[in-house]
Amino acid sequence: MLWRVADVELRHLRTMAAIAEEGTFGRAAARLGYTQSSVSQQIAALERALGGAVFDRPGGPRPVRITPLGEVVLAHGHELLTRAAALTDAVERFRAGNGRIDIGTFQSVSNLILPAVIRRLRSEHPDCDIRLSEVEPEHPQLGDLDLLFHDGRIDGDVQHVKLLDEQYLLIARPGDFPDGPAPVKLLDDAPMVAWPPTYHQRWLERTLAGNGARPRIVFRTAGHDTILSMVRAGIGSAVLPWLALHSADAWSDDRLAIHPLRPSPARELYLHWPAGRTRSPLAARAVDIAVEAATELADAAVKPS
Repeated sequence: MLWRVADVELRHLRTMAAIAEEGTFGRAAARLGYTQSSVSQQIAALERALGGAVFDRPGGPRPVRITPLGEVVLAHGHELLTRAAALTDAVERFRAGNGRIDIGTFQSVSNLILPAVIRRLRSEHPDCDIRLSEVEPEHPQLGDLDLLFHDGRIDGDVQHVKLLDEQYLLIARPGDFPDGPAPVKLLDDAPMVAWPPTYHQRWLERTLAGNGARPRIVFRTAGHDTILSMVRAGIGSAVLPWLALHSADAWSDDRLAIHPLRPSPARELYLHWPAGRTRSPLAARAVDIAVEAATELADAAVKPS
């Protein structure tokens, strides 16, 4: 019997995949929102198109078993369904026109720069569809994203704009260190509260060590607010990025003293976008807003309030 791929419908493959995962026609029907008879009819149509059975049906409540032919069809069917989902997403993006933007980010940007971008975009384009995702800091991938914030340049065919240089600052209780800038070497063997050994924390500790300071980490915890609470409690000092301190309004807290470090650890924040893809007006506007927001933050960093 001759058959063509065109004879196989995607909805039949989705139904087949659901049956294989659920084990019975009834559970697959409930998952998909079909009647059980509709599921049976779809599988029957698929088997007619293929010229063979894709499931052995033992009857009763016992699970169905996929046949060797079914395994072949399902293996390739998953690939077709994945491509169909990508096609659906691409068509939705096309229909949305300039109304959708996908942005990758990480914590410091999410706290300050990104909210400014979202507020302005929402104000100027109330119906825009903004989709956010956290990026893996050690292996950032632009992928299908329109924009990607990252502390440093990323590999690949991308364009970028540098947003700002973000300094790391020493936070301690008043009187624990002399007023003014603190030499990094003062932190050698000093008790310190720090993040768990994430990508950024490992970079910071390597940078401090390269300048002669290996602090004695007495407590590790995720979250800048928790770290500041531990500093206030007197467990130890901390070294945090300026954006985190700005977000926490740490300069107004008389229980904390903030010191520039000499030499000063710093990281560069960049915004990236695909080089070979025409930016939509919405993405281009987002870049402009991000640059404006970063400039305002950089100006505030000169004379923190």
